[in-house]
Amino acid sequence: MEFHAQGGKGLDGLDLRLLSALEVNGRASFSTLGGVLGVSDQTVARRYRRLRAEAGLRVVAVRDAERLGQDQWMLRLRCVPDSATVIADALARRPDTQWIGLGSGGTEIVCMSRPRHPGDHDDLLLGKLPRTPSVVEIRAQQLLHRFYGGPTGWLRKFGALDEGQVAALAPRPDPAGATATGPTRIDPEDEPLLAVLERDGRAGYPELQRATGRSESAVKRRLAALLASGAVFIDVEYHSECVGYPLAAVLWITTAPSALHAVGEALATHDEIAFASATAGPSHIVVTAVVRDTAGLYAYLSGPLGQLEGVQHVEATPFMRRVKQLTYQQTGR
Repeated sequence: MEFHAQGGKGLDGLDLRLLSALEVNGRASFSTLGGVLGVSDQTVARRYRRLRAEAGLRVVAVRDAERLGQDQWMLRLRCVPDSATVIADALARRPDTQWIGLGSGGTEIVCMSRPRHPGDHDDLLLGKLPRTPSVVEIRAQQLLHRFYGGPTGWLRKFGALDEGQVAALAPRPDPAGATATGPTRIDPEDEPLLAVLERDGRAGYPELQRATGRSESAVKRRLAALLASGAVFIDVEYHSECVGYPLAAVLWITTAPSALHAVGEALATHDEIAFASATAGPSHIVVTAVVRDTAGLYAYLSGPLGQLEGVQHVEATPFMRRVKQLTYQQTGR
């Protein structure tokens, strides 16, 4: 993939390397990031602040629903005209939603729902949404198997960092004994810790200590254990148009049953794919494709995707506007 700064943001190769480095280790210190990238920690701090202000950069903790054994759903809501924006904004404020976009001329909402408790799914799909008069159709597809996405970020497909830089940034096992051998779970006493990190994944240990009432060493051990187990990962969100890829589309792909896994594995290798999962529902695979423009979307549909053996049908839903990525921002981005 090629990096093309867009939208007058003035992003350059160092910005892309910093974004990529944060994707590898979102909690790395500015001095560590600077050492790996070959610049001063003051330069990293300035770039980080600018990316937050101009590129929508947010570093946040995310619960990995697949590793935790929790249900995930892709929702398609068809709405009456002029109502989709209001409904999408209301969904974006919910803590159990991600990746919300408006498509189909502003009459369709695509949303990922990640219920944290069994009753949350019933409340949303059987309660709130059916009672919303402006929602005329609800289609829900359960995610079954992730081929790409989650802790595996899209920016690595740019190849901005070499293997040595990635290795230098990768989080080290906690010397106090945090390992990945324990069960993947989040305990009730972890909630205050995660509440802070879901707002700011780079929150310092003193802040985490105040929020949890634990000692700093206990906070370090527990966070290291959660990250090592895969229950939680630190992710980055940003405006993809700032790196030259402003158009995102959800693709609903139908395959021959025997080709499902092979197609999913192949999709994971495509530069355009930021997320891919097998689904239960009318389509067999759902992916998020990120491209430069409509011509790029056409080139992908007719080229790499269209040439995959086993693909039988594709429906594309380009986003007119992305309402939410990992966090909801009042700007509507």
